[in-house]
Amino acid sequence: MRRSRWLAAWKDSLVKPAIYHCISRVVDRRFVLGDAEREQFRIYLRMYENFSGCRLLSYCVMSNHFHILLEVPPMPQGGISDEELLRRLRAIYSDGVVGEVEKELVDARTKGLTAYAQQIHERYTYRMHDLSQFMKTVLQRMTRWFNATHQRKGTLWEERYKSVIVESGIAARTMAAYIDLNPVRAGMVSDPAEYRWSSYGEAVGGGAKGNGKKAREGLIRACLSHKGVGFEAEKWKEAAKIYRKMMGLALERKSGRAGDEVREAKEKRVRAVTAKSLQKGAKPDPNATKMDDHDTVLPELREAEMLLYRIRYFTAGAVIGSKAFVNEAFAAARERFSAKRKDGARAMKGAAAAAKGQLWSIRDLRT
Repeated sequence: MRRSRWLAAWKDSLVKPAIYHCISRVVDRRFVLGDAEREQFRIYLRMYENFSGCRLLSYCVMSNHFHILLEVPPMPQGGISDEELLRRLRAIYSDGVVGEVEKELVDARTKGLTAYAQQIHERYTYRMHDLSQFMKTVLQRMTRWFNATHQRKGTLWEERYKSVIVESGIAARTMAAYIDLNPVRAGMVSDPAEYRWSSYGEAVGGGAKGNGKKAREGLIRACLSHKGVGFEAEKWKEAAKIYRKMMGLALERKSGRAGDEVREAKEKRVRAVTAKSLQKGAKPDPNATKMDDHDTVLPELREAEMLLYRIRYFTAGAVIGSKAFVNEAFAAARERFSAKRKDGARAMKGAAAAAKGQLWSIRDLRT
């Protein structure tokens, strides 16, 4: 029997973000998503982001799968206004359809038919602020487009999408960096900024539809949400510095001889740490960067190196975050586990060992 999907117990909270890492693969894992397909998928992501009220923090569309980091805020108390409903409808419906809805709402309000106006809202709002509805709609829309374009039938996606609950702060920005480094791990590019169909590539390059600002806002939220920062584009410089550090990129952007020296020193340091980490029983790198959430100190280069490996916990760990965060999720879903299990937090092992003591998983996976 298939278990129900893991959802954040605080999904309706107005103060605590509900963030999910979602993954799905093409059927038979075939490499069928070319440039046009990846661009179309990104278009649908942005369309349904604008419609649903969910927000993309990070994403990467590859040739046979995709990753997205999605924040699902609760529906505002009291619902949304007529104006906001019409604005969201314009993201996915034609002007004609939206015009008809607007006429219905005006007529209902004029006649004082509040209950009928609410029914009009409910035709659409049940698909908003909901993880399952967002994913279902995007995947179905992409399947229809792909089948029509390639004269085929049947599902495009291999199975139900996977999702992992992610804590805001260090877990969210680590997951975002892991997502943006997908094309680097695959050997497609050496710098994640060079990959067009990813949040970092879009944030740096601007994107074909001028979505650079929206991509930057998502990454700002991923990096700084634990500080109460929303989607504030003016904080990009601060967030970008943190994010480049997470991905192991140079902190300075210098040119000429000075830039060459900075890059050479950085590469030498990375090689030394990499060689050391491959030795059995290697000790953590003493060169650490203070990260001010959860009172942790992360070894900067070991963390960046870790993200260049496939981390199964990030796709199958169910809940990823600090020990307290994972244990909170465990307590809220106690019935899923045997009576013998006392707590939820499990240290990550294998390729994820560099995050041990900083990030925890609710599942104890085999390495």
